[in-house]
Amino acid sequence: MSEIHPRLYLITPPVSDVDAFAPKLEAAFKGGRIDSVLLRIASSDEREVKRIVQALVPVVQQQGAAVLIEPTADLRLAARAGADGIHIRYSEAALDEALEAQKPDRIVGVQGLKTRDAAMSAGEAGADYLMFGEPYPDGVLPDFAGVLDRVSWWTETFLTPCVAYAPTLADVTALAEARAEFIALEDAVWNAPEGPEAAVNAALEAIAKTLAV
Repeated sequence: MSEIHPRLYLITPPVSDVDAFAPKLEAAFKGGRIDSVLLRIASSDEREVKRIVQALVPVVQQQGAAVLIEPTADLRLAARAGADGIHIRYSEAALDEALEAQKPDRIVGVQGLKTRDAAMSAGEAGADYLMFGEPYPDGVLPDFAGVLDRVSWWTETFLTPCVAYAPTLADVTALAEARAEFIALEDAVWNAPEGPEAAVNAALEAIAKTLAV
């Protein structure tokens, strides 16, 4: 087994009500260690985005986790709101612009990598991590077997970390076996009948069992 120990990367639903969502976020952290959180904001108004991010950043950073946000028109809003970086949909131009705005102090992660060539280009350009397996813009999930193949290929060959998207808690084990550096959870946490705390704990237990084999 590789020495890589998969870490959890949590993706929030689009947040509009801080008071309603903050307790759910706090509950997720009670389930165990989460290393990164992508805060998704329902509003496109930059003042509202900044307000919500500033309210939730302390909840995440006090737990030792990094906060990423999806970019607004102002790519430097992440810094002003206290976030640790941004998470973008890949194009060469978008990545170049993001790197110029964020580096050297903040993280730039990418998704929407349709081909292996695109993934290699993003890694070579300086992205801090690549995400594989996230839903398409229309909400449809890619073929999970193909995601596993992409993750295994990437982790065996390249040093840039990858984030592998787990549609369900049952998928965590396979992604850990594929040696993903991070495993992303979204609906699997927020829609879990037992609640976010139990879902995060279950994911971490699945990772630990995989590493123990």
